[in-house]
Amino acid sequence: MRLTLSTFNLTKRQLVLSAVCLMSALAWGQSRLLSHETEIDNIIKSMTLEEKIDMLHGKNMFSSAGVPRLGIADVEYADGPFGIREEMEPHSWNSANLTTDSATFFPTGSALAATWSTEWAYAYGRGMSREARLRGKDMILGPAINIQRIPTGGRTYEYLSEDPILSGMLAVAYTKGSQDDGTAVCLKHYALNNQEDYRGFVDVRISDRAMHEIYLRPFEMAVREADAWGIMAAYNKVNGRWCSENETLLTTILRQQWGFPGMVISDWGGVHSTVDAVTAGMNVEMPGSRFMGQALLDSVKAGKVSEAVINQRVREILRIRLTVTPIAKDIANSKPVGNVEEMTTALEVARRSIVLLKNEQLLPIDTKHIRHIAVIGENAMMKMALGGVGAGVKTRCEITPLEGLQAILGNQTKITYEPGYKSFDRESRNQHLSPIQPADRQLMAQAVKAAQAADLVIFFAGDNREVETEGSDRKAITLPSGQDELAAALAKVNKRLVTVIVSGGPVDISTVNEVSGALVASWFNGSMGGQALAEVLTGKISPSGKLPMTWPKKLEDVPAYATGTYPQNIENNTQGDIFVDLTHNRSNERLQQLIADYAEQDLVGYRWYDEKQVVPAYPFGHGLSYATFEYSDLNVKPTAEGFDVSFKLTNTSNCDAEEVAQVYVSRPASHIKRPVKELKGFRRIALKAGECQTVNIAIRRTDLCHWDEASQTWMYEPGSINFLIGGSSDKLPLIKEGLM
Repeated sequence: MRLTLSTFNLTKRQLVLSAVCLMSALAWGQSRLLSHETEIDNIIKSMTLEEKIDMLHGKNMFSSAGVPRLGIADVEYADGPFGIREEMEPHSWNSANLTTDSATFFPTGSALAATWSTEWAYAYGRGMSREARLRGKDMILGPAINIQRIPTGGRTYEYLSEDPILSGMLAVAYTKGSQDDGTAVCLKHYALNNQEDYRGFVDVRISDRAMHEIYLRPFEMAVREADAWGIMAAYNKVNGRWCSENETLLTTILRQQWGFPGMVISDWGGVHSTVDAVTAGMNVEMPGSRFMGQALLDSVKAGKVSEAVINQRVREILRIRLTVTPIAKDIANSKPVGNVEEMTTALEVARRSIVLLKNEQLLPIDTKHIRHIAVIGENAMMKMALGGVGAGVKTRCEITPLEGLQAILGNQTKITYEPGYKSFDRESRNQHLSPIQPADRQLMAQAVKAAQAADLVIFFAGDNREVETEGSDRKAITLPSGQDELAAALAKVNKRLVTVIVSGGPVDISTVNEVSGALVASWFNGSMGGQALAEVLTGKISPSGKLPMTWPKKLEDVPAYATGTYPQNIENNTQGDIFVDLTHNRSNERLQQLIADYAEQDLVGYRWYDEKQVVPAYPFGHGLSYATFEYSDLNVKPTAEGFDVSFKLTNTSNCDAEEVAQVYVSRPASHIKRPVKELKGFRRIALKAGECQTVNIAIRRTDLCHWDEASQTWMYEPGSINFLIGGSSDKLPLIKEGLM
């Protein structure tokens, strides 16, 4: 059933009042891309049809053609969203084996989201741009901002959050940081690319309201508020049409409703037609020319595609080409990348991303009494910059957790390391083994012996980049390699057990949560992640990360699993992954279609757990600190733009720390169906020990609107609004009811 205003019988007066949602408040401003229109007119008039067509498809693996005759440079693309990928051979996936193409490995998407910091998201985007420029790139293929619908998603670690406002605000900041520095972003993957299994032929079915309010909202925010210049069309279908030729997505919504003036590129191998793709709004087919090369030229000559359409597609590319200054080929890759400023940004993001899930007075490490630490688990020394199928970073530096601890504690505390388990690796993946394997008896025995002799055990559990990987989803969230069995064995001989979860998304922590006195989520945390983690564990800084997604107790609690709409089942499935097939020169024809019914609609993540009263392992927004905070004196005032929320936040401890204050709203008297509560604002605040600050968070009226399917626009429903403020979605001590 599709949810519309008529479903809930709103009166005509209420509908009229609802229009006060003001598209003007969401209106698209003047894009920097539109400052070259006269020059572009002259360029297009000077181009041959063949030159125009040549711009509409890949030239090399990560570039598309300019017009050398007219001095128009090629467009150079940088893969991926958390570090500039190494240079590849022009027409293959093989490394070019340069010595100058390293880069900073920034914390991945879920780690960035765990900071809940627009300031550091801006710095992140700027750092990515600085390195892209040094490497001669014009457009970053990122940020990746799809909603985390399932925790098992192979690219959950790349994406930001299950919540559209958190994802959107961070995407806006990342986009501004990159483009203010001079590099275009390419928001991906547009749209509803929320699973890796069958992504090349799955057809997502969803109501317009849920699509706009949840899944498109981060893209809309980045386009409208940050003037994002590029969009990457996803592999999947949405409501029956491929994203690469979906007129509703690429023209009606993106260009007409949002006013997007930039260019759309395909995901690699994601184009399926010629006429439909170019007329729907596709600008560049990557990486080849199967549909938008000779076939497109023939279609224009045959009158199937007008040259006016070609001119418009070329115009949209030239807007970016004339806005982003090209880097000369002899300058690109001539200076070192991975420099101090970018490494510092990676460190600051990593510091703020680490989430303290649980602490029974084991952390921070008391070095006066802890003289011997047993570090157990291969994830203590595993590097995460490379792995899996997709984007990786050839970084000059990656500090592992073990190295970080040794650097800080080495002179005063004995550290004994044992691997404890054998990690799932590429060889295991190639043999089609499951990551869920029993414990290695010999490795476990050695780890238990080390734990028994230590004052404290730090167990590094979780996944790696072969377990969480593009091209396939995890089949379970169970900890791999017998880690649960190992954790239980460690706890039997040493009750002082700290477990650090290294992963990009949620894992089943039921066992380790029970046997561990402290539990930490440290993500795939970039080049400086090991240093940041050591600083948190030893108390040099207080943990301040907050979960950007719900961690379920079990997979069956997740809405897509609970509704039975994921995973989809195929009998006698012989089809591979569209991108994996492309990289191995196999046919990527999709012979079968699958329906992905988003039956939960807008009840994604914490919205579902609230509605169904299901208790998660750890809720959205959760994160402990070594400090304690007190919220008080809430005041909410209506403004012309929405509401101004103010309150006092006091650090009631003797520890300097940062807190992320979160603002949720509920509309219990609404005439339309809404979630129990929704995040509408947040702010990260640094407080000295004992310090009190008055915190102000502006809640925009535009973020309180709902999508009206009948009028195909945002609407603001007048009526009572409750504001709930606190440090986690399940701990909201300040409540203001009944504001209009």
